Amino acid sequence: MEASVIPGDPSQAPEGDLKKAWWGMYIVPLGPDTHSIIYALNWAIRGALTFGGHKKGQWKECLDYTRARIFAFGLGLGPIDDMKYASGAGAINMGFPVICDTEIPEIRPTGVCTYEELVRELDHKRIVPVCVEVRGVKVKMSEIDIPVPVAAAFEGETVRKADMQVQFGGKYSTSFEFLRMKELDEVEDGKIELIGADCDSVAEGEAMPLGMLIEVAGRKMQKDFEPIMERRIHNLINYAHGIFHMGQRDINWIRISKEAFGAGFRLKHFGELLRAQYLEHFPALVDKVQVTIFTEEEKMKPILAEAREAYEARDERVAGMTDESVDIFYSCTLCQSYAPNHVCIISPERLGLCGAYNWLDGKAAYEINPAGANQPVKKADCIDEVKGQWKGVNEFVYQTSNKSVERFNAYSLMEDPMTSCGCFECIMAVLPEANGVMIVNREYPGMTPLGMAFTTLAGSVGGGLQTPGFLGIGRLYITSRKFISAEGGLPRIVWMPKELKEAIAERFKARAEELEMPDLLDKVADETTATSIEELLPWLEKVEHPAPKMDPLF
Repeated sequence: MEASVIPGDPSQAPEGDLKKAWWGMYIVPLGPDTHSIIYALNWAIRGALTFGGHKKGQWKECLDYTRARIFAFGLGLGPIDDMKYASGAGAINMGFPVICDTEIPEIRPTGVCTYEELVRELDHKRIVPVCVEVRGVKVKMSEIDIPVPVAAAFEGETVRKADMQVQFGGKYSTSFEFLRMKELDEVEDGKIELIGADCDSVAEGEAMPLGMLIEVAGRKMQKDFEPIMERRIHNLINYAHGIFHMGQRDINWIRISKEAFGAGFRLKHFGELLRAQYLEHFPALVDKVQVTIFTEEEKMKPILAEAREAYEARDERVAGMTDESVDIFYSCTLCQSYAPNHVCIISPERLGLCGAYNWLDGKAAYEINPAGANQPVKKADCIDEVKGQWKGVNEFVYQTSNKSVERFNAYSLMEDPMTSCGCFECIMAVLPEANGVMIVNREYPGMTPLGMAFTTLAGSVGGGLQTPGFLGIGRLYITSRKFISAEGGLPRIVWMPKELKEAIAERFKARAEELEMPDLLDKVADETTATSIEELLPWLEKVEHPAPKMDPLF
């Protein structure tokens, strides 16, 4: 077809196979010869004149417009002759990179184009994705190929036990989610792989192990953004109707409802869901996403070990920072779908109660999305230095909690403590008879000296309530210098599950050394020494725990 007779009316399109490449398909042939590229470039310049508002003669402004606003690229197939070289050079001059399938010298440095200018890709299966990548085209998914509806309206939905088909994590099985950054050539966009059996391999109501490895690549992606994007898994999975997600990292808890399962939802759909939403919600950062889902526990162990190393490295980044060294804290309201009045305030010495966000994560999240769930909170005037109360923080919490929380003390358990949602790693509760506090982690299934297990306590503490004497916390907060410092700090701890003691032992002992109490951890009871207050009190007396001799909590 001659380029000069391209119609604007689909009725004038040719018959046969060529009709598939017409206006309805957004593909219009401009001519069979190499020099026909001039028509495409002319069209691009018309865009700069028409939509950019530039005038003839403003060649530099037009070229800037085509580079920044018109996402075209040249695809050179076959041997490159002088005409193709010249035509390609014209396209590059307008900001359109050229990708060829022959052995040609590459022009990798950027300058004229947004990214590389001349790239070779010999594998025809990869050439289109390379074109998209080099030009910086962002893919937006209008529909997600999964069998259940996806919308933010479903985020607060829960899946009760009676309505559940299968569950993962919590206290029922090994489960984790881990997002890591990779180079662009290391990620195959859209690749979803399931290693192990699918969720239809177990009986209704049973639990399975689950590991989700999400690998993302993008030219503007940074290592510091990994935890922010990983934490968004909580929201993105909850957007799917009939799917419940709680927690994070390696203490997550996921349920698939009978309704979603009956509609055809299977484990690979987690990958489809996450890929589509990362591309939609982080278009400036993410160009490619691939997801690997594990249900075979042995196969997931190496990735889980790597994930835990990454979790620890992320937590170490704020070491040495103090609350006094900054004028701004950061908020987190990611969980307001479950707890509408909950506001998490993250400071250098107090990470989010989910354990996944520290102060630097909040700062990075705000840089990524200034209108998102992580906002800067100016401390302003100090009202109470010991309890950790500031005028600016109070004002922010009051407005953001739907005017339900008037005051907030960062360092107190007993007076105006922070609210709790439901994603906390641990629950801290006062034990009046012991003049101390106990801490129970989510993974511990047994009884506590308070006479309640974790799940029962969570029902009282969560939901955005401000409950003096009860508090949801991230486990690293236990060894912070600001840990309930208004009530005396670390020496108040009289009971923790053995697993939690072992998990934080190194940090706990280092903090205890600072307090000149090197044997304090040995004096903290666990389930092997006491599971009731009647068993706990004699133990505390026997080991001469400092808590009973401290100032009364009440």
